[in-house]
Amino acid sequence: YTPQIPAEIDMSESIMKQVEQKDRFLFFPYDSMQPFLHMLNEAAEDPNVVSIKMTLYRVANDSKVVEALINAAENGKEVVALVELRARFDEENNIEWSRRLEDAGCRILYGLDKLKVHSKLCLITKKERGEVQYITQIGTGNYNEKTAEMYTDLSLLTANQEIGHDANIFFQNMGIGNLMGSYKYLLVAPVSLKTSVMRLIDEEIAKGSDGRIFLKLNSLTDIDIIEKLKEASCAGVQIQMMIRGICCLLPQVPGMTENIRVFNVVGRYLEHSRIYCFGSGKNEKMYISSADFMTRNTERRVEVAAPVYDPDIQAQIHNVMDAAKADNVKARILCADGEYIKKPFTGTAVDSQQLLMQQAQQQQTTPSELPQKEGFFARLRHRIFK
Repeated sequence: YTPQIPAEIDMSESIMKQVEQKDRFLFFPYDSMQPFLHMLNEAAEDPNVVSIKMTLYRVANDSKVVEALINAAENGKEVVALVELRARFDEENNIEWSRRLEDAGCRILYGLDKLKVHSKLCLITKKERGEVQYITQIGTGNYNEKTAEMYTDLSLLTANQEIGHDANIFFQNMGIGNLMGSYKYLLVAPVSLKTSVMRLIDEEIAKGSDGRIFLKLNSLTDIDIIEKLKEASCAGVQIQMMIRGICCLLPQVPGMTENIRVFNVVGRYLEHSRIYCFGSGKNEKMYISSADFMTRNTERRVEVAAPVYDPDIQAQIHNVMDAAKADNVKARILCADGEYIKKPFTGTAVDSQQLLMQQAQQQQTTPSELPQKEGFFARLRHRIFK
């Protein structure tokens, strides 16, 4: 399989201008990382770009991302790279890239005391006619071209100035080691992500049986969030969680977690993206994030979650969620006794990752087919919460 260029992105035109017109979305490994790399290189050459700021946790050995940052610095841009030297198994690689970035004139921030910086955030700052403008990229996975072909991850490209302003404050705070900064739109750990998630769960609890929560995570171990999810279940909130790895909550326990369903999909690609959804319909609040709900992430790492406002991108993420929910080939269900069982096969066979590959390929020639696929999942929704 070859990662595709999304049909709505024109590689022959300025990516930054396309993002300024409308938020853009990449879904690795079904989509290629090339549009993001193209945008970074474009920013490195654009005379209106004054700075590029980026968090780097894991990068490829022959990183095109770092090469673009070096190019930007050599072109006179301010480049700030927040490099996590304690990224397990990547320490040596990160040290070497840090030296090269420093040699090129980049400003390097070497993480924070006692806290790993695990967030995936890139901020491009432009100045046109005296006005500052931001383009922000927020992701669920690393800036690594190799793993972008093996891990499922989400990447949001937005010119939303409020999100950009928050991202700018984030880098200012990281520059002075301030972990307790205030943000209006981004959820940032350790200061606000966990408390915001708890508040969002409370909002669904207030709705009772009309409440809806969907979480896609790698792991769930944070005891406070687990207790809050149990409270939500007891209030009648319908909760679905796609958790690839560790899950310290037992679902479907009568009187405690009977309204919680947990499943996973283990297939060709490593499921790595994090999605938080609270509510349904027009009132739904959707976030993508670098953070799992583990205490190490919510309290002892620097993480970022970003809201998704664009209705087209929300629909694309729902398509991803619906594909996973409908999977009856690679999916496993967590039972109340802690055992995983194969999801019972009913109706049409759905291998979610295979289906998403097919959709990405079909968009290149027949982009109109995606809504038809969404219609397929819409027909399945009535049995998702059964």
